[in-house]
Amino acid sequence: MSTTLGEALDAVSGERMAASVATLAGAAFTGRRVGSAGGAAARAWLARHLADLGATVTLEPFAVRSVPEVYAAPDVQWHDGRTTRRLTFGRDVAVHLASADRPLVRRGDLAVAGAADPTGRWLVVPPGTAPSGAPGAAGLLVGRGVDADGWHYTMLAGPDPGALPILTVDTATHATLHAAAEAGGGWLAANAPIRRLDVSGTNVHGAWPGDAAAEVLLTAHYDGVGDHPGLRQPAAADNGSGVAVVLEAARVLAQGLPDRARLSVALLDAEEAGALGSAHHAAQLRAAGSAPLVINVDGAGNLYQAAAVEAGGPAHALLAALDQAGRHTGLPLAAGPVASDNRRYAAAGLPAVGIGAGMAGYHSPADTAERVETGTLTAVARLVVATVWLATGDPATLSSLIGDKR
Repeated sequence: MSTTLGEALDAVSGERMAASVATLAGAAFTGRRVGSAGGAAARAWLARHLADLGATVTLEPFAVRSVPEVYAAPDVQWHDGRTTRRLTFGRDVAVHLASADRPLVRRGDLAVAGAADPTGRWLVVPPGTAPSGAPGAAGLLVGRGVDADGWHYTMLAGPDPGALPILTVDTATHATLHAAAEAGGGWLAANAPIRRLDVSGTNVHGAWPGDAAAEVLLTAHYDGVGDHPGLRQPAAADNGSGVAVVLEAARVLAQGLPDRARLSVALLDAEEAGALGSAHHAAQLRAAGSAPLVINVDGAGNLYQAAAVEAGGPAHALLAALDQAGRHTGLPLAAGPVASDNRRYAAAGLPAVGIGAGMAGYHSPADTAERVETGTLTAVARLVVATVWLATGDPATLSSLIGDKR
C-alpha cells in the first residue's frame, strides 16, 4: 500500500496503460460506438477491470436518440467527359451528417448549386456556402478538408437530416468537381447509406469503500465514433487513452487513499453523441445532493508543450491542487478548451476540471494504439494521482498560477 505521494507516483505504470489502450482499440470492440456490440463488449471488459481493482461496480443505462450510422460504404463515381473515377470512402468522400438516407445510387449531371436548374443534378456547393434545400436535385456535394493522414473525420453529433443526400468530398476533389460543373460537363452517380438509430447508452460506475468527507470522481468517456463498413476506427487516443489513465490512477489511489477520501470512477458512454452520459450522471449527482471533485480526462495520447486544462463550477481549490500537482510532477499546464464531459458536470454546479493532452488521428482510422505515447499516459496519470492526493489534503494552503477558467 502506498503511504506517501512519492510512492504513489512511483507505482504508476505506463506499460499497463499502453496495454489497456491496445485492448480498447482492438477489433473486438469495433470502435465502441454507443449502442453497438463493440461498445457493449468494451463495457463488460471495463466492469470486470474495475471489479478486479476492488470497486463495487454498477451499470447505469440511459436512452440515446438518433445516432447516425453509415451502414454501407457509399458507392460514388464521377465522369469528367473523358474518364470515370471511383471515389474512395473515408479518403475522397464521406456521408454528411445532414444527409438523407438514400441507399440506391442516383446518377445526374454536375451543376453548381444556385447557378442552374437543380432538377436531377448533383449540385456542387461552392466553398464557404452552407448546403441548403434544392428541390428535385439528385444530391449535394460539399467540400471538406481531410486530416494530415488523408482521412475524413467522423462525427456523431450534428444537424438533423434534410431531404437530400449530401456527400462531403476532400477539397482537391471538390475543386475538380466544381470546375467540371462550371464547364457544363460531367456526371456523378452516388448513394448515401446513412440511418439514425435509437439506442441505449450505459455508464460504468466504480466505487471504493470509504466514509471520508472528501469525495473524488475520476471520469473518462469510453465510447468512440465506431467502425465504418470496411474501415476500422480504433478510438485509441480518443478516448482509450483517457480511460487507461483513469483506470491506472484509480488502481494507485484505491491502495493509497483509504482514509483520505472516497474514490469513485465513472466511465461514460455517448460523449461522442453529445456528452449524454455525463449529462445523465451529473443530473443524478445533483438530485442526490452529491458534490464530488470531478477530474475528467479526454485525450492523453500526444503531449506537445503542455496539457490543456479547463475548469468550471466552484473549482478554485481543485484547480489549485491541479496546478501544484503539475509543478510537483513536472507536467506543464496551460488553460485551454477541453470540450468534453467535464462541462456537463460543471454546468450542474460541480467542481470540475478537464485535462487533455493530445490525440493523433482524431475520429479516423489513424487513431491507433501505436500512436499513443506511453510517456504521455504516464505523465497524465501521475498528474491525476498527485492532484487527488493534494486536493484531499489541505488545499487552502495551495495557490494556482493558471486561474479558474469557466
